[in-house]
Amino acid sequence: MARQVSTGRKTVATAAAWLIALIIFFPILYTIITSFKTEPEAIAGVSLIPSGTFENYVEVQAQRDYFKPFLNSVVISLGSTLIALLISVPAAWSMAFSPTRRTRDILMWMLSTKMMPAVGVLVPMYLIFRDTGLLDTRLGLTIVLTLVNLPIVVWMLYTYFREIPGEILEAARMDGASTLKEIVYVLTPMAVPGIASTMLLNIILAWNESFWTIRLAAANAAPLTAFIASFSSPQGLFWAKLSAASTLAIAPILIMGWFSQKQLVRGLTFGAVK
Repeated sequence: MARQVSTGRKTVATAAAWLIALIIFFPILYTIITSFKTEPEAIAGVSLIPSGTFENYVEVQAQRDYFKPFLNSVVISLGSTLIALLISVPAAWSMAFSPTRRTRDILMWMLSTKMMPAVGVLVPMYLIFRDTGLLDTRLGLTIVLTLVNLPIVVWMLYTYFREIPGEILEAARMDGASTLKEIVYVLTPMAVPGIASTMLLNIILAWNESFWTIRLAAANAAPLTAFIASFSSPQGLFWAKLSAASTLAIAPILIMGWFSQKQLVRGLTFGAVK
């Protein structure tokens, strides 16, 4: 029987949740508000009342072509996500349903790679990309973002696959299903929520990645993170224009996150509640 919760307690919990959400979202909200201010208004001080001008967006588009880095971000994010899934699904399947003595060690080793500072391998990565012709290319950024996010993708899929009863896969084997058919026709449909949330999270991580994209791309393959950084000049920071560029960069991922929030929550809590 479910425990009864008083109306007052619900009200307090709801108010606390809204307060926390507002604190988390406030930097994004203030960036959007600042993008509609003039430069003098932006540097004058904190104010939540914009002048309603669109001149920053006009100047941003006039100085830099928004659509080229936007297309680069789409290609790099989707490309790295698809490659990561193609690698991670079989890897997570093997570790979830055919574990060995070293499975746990391999998982911990993969996770430990996320603890290493990226700057520690910047120079060798830059030299490798330069010598192989991958510098400032979409393919190069797609490869590096795949490698950066691969441990997280494998870990998430491994967690989801562990919740699927192994007897179902054994029944498919008894019916003559090969390993490939078992993964494609049995395992994948059952893990759609987990795969979808993993895919969405990987897209968000790849879209927001700035360390590698700024350092391994210059003009041809520069995504929206480099687009934002280009508005930081030696003459100073133009906060209104920088806010407009940031708003244009985060708008697509905010919209995607808003419409896919149910899938994200369902996938991220998959198997957590019995």
